Amino acid sequence: MTAASPPEVLRAPLVVEFPFTRSLGPVQSAFFSGLRDSVVLGVKTADGRVVVPPVEYDPVTSEEIRELVEVAATGTVTTWAWNDRPRPHQPLETPFAWVLVKLDGADTALLHALDAPGPEAVRTGMRVRVRWAAERTGAITDIACFERYDGPSPEAGPAPHGGVFENPVTGIVAEARLDYVYSPGRAQTAYINALSEQRTVGERCPSCHKVYVPPRGACPTCGVATTDHVEVGPAGTVTTFCIVNIKAKNLDIEVPYVYAHIALDGAGLALHGRIGGIPYDQVRMGLRVEPVWTEGGRHPDHYRPTGEPDADYDAYKELI
Repeated sequence: MTAASPPEVLRAPLVVEFPFTRSLGPVQSAFFSGLRDSVVLGVKTADGRVVVPPVEYDPVTSEEIRELVEVAATGTVTTWAWNDRPRPHQPLETPFAWVLVKLDGADTALLHALDAPGPEAVRTGMRVRVRWAAERTGAITDIACFERYDGPSPEAGPAPHGGVFENPVTGIVAEARLDYVYSPGRAQTAYINALSEQRTVGERCPSCHKVYVPPRGACPTCGVATTDHVEVGPAGTVTTFCIVNIKAKNLDIEVPYVYAHIALDGAGLALHGRIGGIPYDQVRMGLRVEPVWTEGGRHPDHYRPTGEPDADYDAYKELI
């Protein structure tokens, strides 16, 4: 009799993103408004240096600075790195160089992309200029990229600028996004596969005997592997909870609703889940709940009251 082969470890693409709207002060507002109008602005510090992109406080003295100056759209590459496989949403779809460019009239360098046929065409000290985007909205992407420049250097230095623009940009959306492939590992793969069968399975530590749900493959307290599978629940006890009043993007649940920590019977720690089947203001610590599965669902949609008497506080106080 041969032993059964272990289940294939799961893998899935995941996206973590957090776009947020940032308001702009007078210096940053002028900088982004300038980009929209094909103007590059810097700010002059107390010791006379010109910082591009501009900052609102002197990096040496920490004093507030407001003296804006216009610099050229040409400059010099101070250092670079070749990117042979551009990722989605990067400045260019074809291979390009990340470059630090010190614009003429500036004393600091600006990070952006350089459009070049290959790494052999890029060098420190090469002259470049801004390639402006066809449509500009008041964002760093108004600079589409840099490109090689063989023209003359500007004779004039940075020029004072009042920072006044028609319809100034007062806020930007800063997008943070991470695309990656996630593998939950052996222990959580078994946990997820069991959920698809409407079972909740944890793993017991052979030393302290605590049952981890979801399992982690090892006990974080004892530092030993956990391989002993233990089916817990399905019912459990609400140990603590919060009321959600802000609707999440792409989540089709009407607010307010309750998210709770639920200690399933037999588990050594609580997991989280949504509470349904009861008004949000009647959810309480000690409430006995059970999972509700939708047809074809691979995990509980929510937990609802079982109708049992509330659990005594001493029965779950160590799991809060």
